[in-house]
Amino acid sequence: MALPPTLDLFAEIEELKRSRKAVILAHYYQDPDIQDIADFLGDSLDLARRAKEVEDAEVILFSGVHFMAETAKILNPDKTVVIPDVNAGCSLADSCPADELRAWKAEHPDHYVISYINCTAATKAESDIICTSSNAEKILRSVPEDRPILFAPDKNLGAWLVKQTGREMDLWPGTCQVHVTFSERKLCELMARNPHAKFIAHPECEDDILRHAAFVGSTKRLLEYVVNDDAKTFIIGTEAGIIYTMQQAAPDKELIRAPVNEGGQGCEACGECPYMKLNTLEKIYQTLRDLEPRIEMSDELLERARLPLERMLAIS
Repeated sequence: MALPPTLDLFAEIEELKRSRKAVILAHYYQDPDIQDIADFLGDSLDLARRAKEVEDAEVILFSGVHFMAETAKILNPDKTVVIPDVNAGCSLADSCPADELRAWKAEHPDHYVISYINCTAATKAESDIICTSSNAEKILRSVPEDRPILFAPDKNLGAWLVKQTGREMDLWPGTCQVHVTFSERKLCELMARNPHAKFIAHPECEDDILRHAAFVGSTKRLLEYVVNDDAKTFIIGTEAGIIYTMQQAAPDKELIRAPVNEGGQGCEACGECPYMKLNTLEKIYQTLRDLEPRIEMSDELLERARLPLERMLAIS
């Protein structure tokens, strides 16, 4: 049913948050209006920590993608966790089903499994430890040097870690559908037109993009770099939603989206995640009103998936 056009969604959401004892966690890649109403805004590591620290709330609404809401439920099994659109998935998570990871592990029984947080709860449950782009290098260095490693599901993050640490790993062949759309040719042309700009990028980008970057880091670290660096112009090589937060934190800086390859469609053509953009204020209002869709999983899966997450948080 369509909502009345006169409905003040901002006021209604605030009232529902109060009455439901709810908090809203939102990723940096959400639309600006959603970022503005979030109680906690962050990247995957920040939000994993926030999810664990939420005490007074009875309801967690996670405005991001499905695996993020699952993570909040894993770390808060006694709370109601809801997501505005249950179809807000992730190409990385989809690339690595739990049964396929389990088969890969069986072929490498002596290997330690590090899984990027961008995976399903079932895939997390098959992992020894989880990492985010913020803490991946630290997690990798925590594994004994004589222990071989399987890294899933992002091959680009894995390849970047191999270069950073010199540590060889077997890499699952997954990628983020947004971070692989950036065009090296167009980027070089853009950098030539803006010689004073610094290009910064997320490690989910491919190597031909990362080699041009003045800085490579997680979403939060890219934000911090823009705020703290002396440069006045930056080309941003990650999902475009972060630019809103960057501009608020550094209003004197010029921020340019990294260009994408020809042939992109919809959100991908402008460097945006189509799954992230499924969430809207209208859906957030309806989800808080109805407390649906809920994130549910078995007690066994909750427990198995929590262990590798807890290992990550302990090291982080």
